[in-house]
Amino acid sequence: MEATVLKWHKHPGDKVKMDETLLEIATDKVDSEVPSTAEGVVTEILFKENDVVPVGTVIARIDTVGAGAQAAPQPAAPVQAAPAPQPQAAPQPIMAAAAPQSVPASGAVAANSEGGRFYSPLVLNIAGKEGIGMAELERIPGTGNEGRVTKKDILAYVSDRQNGAPMLQAQPTQQQAAPAQQMQAQPQVAQPQQQAPVQATQQAAPAAINGNVEIIEMDRMRKLIADHMVRSVSTSPHVTSFTEADVTNIVRWRDRAKKEFERKYGEKITFTPIFIEAIVNCIRRFPMINASIDGDRIIIKKDINIGMAAALPSGNLIVPVIKNADTKNLLGLSKDVNTLANNARTNKLKADDTQGGTFTLTNVGTFGSLMGTPIINQPQVAILAVGSIKKRPVVLETADGDVIAIRHMMYLSMSYDHRIVDGALGASFLTAVAKELEAFDVNRAV
Repeated sequence: MEATVLKWHKHPGDKVKMDETLLEIATDKVDSEVPSTAEGVVTEILFKENDVVPVGTVIARIDTVGAGAQAAPQPAAPVQAAPAPQPQAAPQPIMAAAAPQSVPASGAVAANSEGGRFYSPLVLNIAGKEGIGMAELERIPGTGNEGRVTKKDILAYVSDRQNGAPMLQAQPTQQQAAPAQQMQAQPQVAQPQQQAPVQATQQAAPAAINGNVEIIEMDRMRKLIADHMVRSVSTSPHVTSFTEADVTNIVRWRDRAKKEFERKYGEKITFTPIFIEAIVNCIRRFPMINASIDGDRIIIKKDINIGMAAALPSGNLIVPVIKNADTKNLLGLSKDVNTLANNARTNKLKADDTQGGTFTLTNVGTFGSLMGTPIINQPQVAILAVGSIKKRPVVLETADGDVIAIRHMMYLSMSYDHRIVDGALGASFLTAVAKELEAFDVNRAV
């Protein structure tokens, strides 16, 4: 819905070729290069580096060779003259009035002089349609960069205001809220709660500068993670269930098959694709786990896209997504897991690689943890954590009676959104995953 301008590779007066890198942007946790859609001379740059820009907003103008500003409507991309976004604007937030408002040098329009806050053309356009004055807009809590009011914030404010006092403009608000469904904007009574911890952290910082301390500024990704975590806990009532699984068959099979698997397919076989395969099989039986919430509606996802949390060398966390995991065998899952994990470590992930997840797996056992209580990756409704695999003496029931044997045991924990996933469903799904892992065929062909 919005992106941050990281770096301009071209400046006013510079020549640019078709498909030559014009700027770098950051969407969520992924940085991308944006190529030029036309050849010519850059005449105007409307946003500065580190500005947060709504999707579809004009960010620069290019004078194509031998033509003036009127030549720009031919490409269909954000980097062009102002008239182009009007006919091609797919999401409604790309409003016709936004371009004239974003023409000032900063690319954002200042609020009244009291707080010095900035508002994007998208937010100002929604405020204008809903009859929200600048004084009222100034009071809306902002969850964006530097406390800016985002589209989600103003839509949530409009929704809350309508619930308290119905207005004639309810229909346009619903239309504008539709693109925000994928960001779970509806249940945002939590937004004011979200800002409170951020403000508290900022206020507490000066008091902490005492004694022998070191202060480290959060990088952009860590700020995004912090915001995402606070918003998730504020949005979803978390419940976590635990169980354990005997994964001895999986460990034995992998120890026996990993060399042949790599020789035959050129891919290393880890535990992660085996876990994902079990999760996918259980989601088919419990489709409510593969869902999201939109206001009072439950959206059950037919596609099963499994996110796998991965730690970056910087210590930050990212969640690349295996799309349509239910259509892939163990080899296909292994290829996707290895490719995404390698791209994450080398900073080669694309923006699309982290989008569209419907359920998340996180392996807290990678770093030696026995179990964890993971935070839901919004707008999903559940996340499953697997702990480290440990040898333990376990009582086994046999035909000749109970015996004690050394087995490879692993704890599983799943946090779920208690608004739609009750304890019975959450525990049943988690138990089903554990049994699926325990039933792994130790004689499975490679």
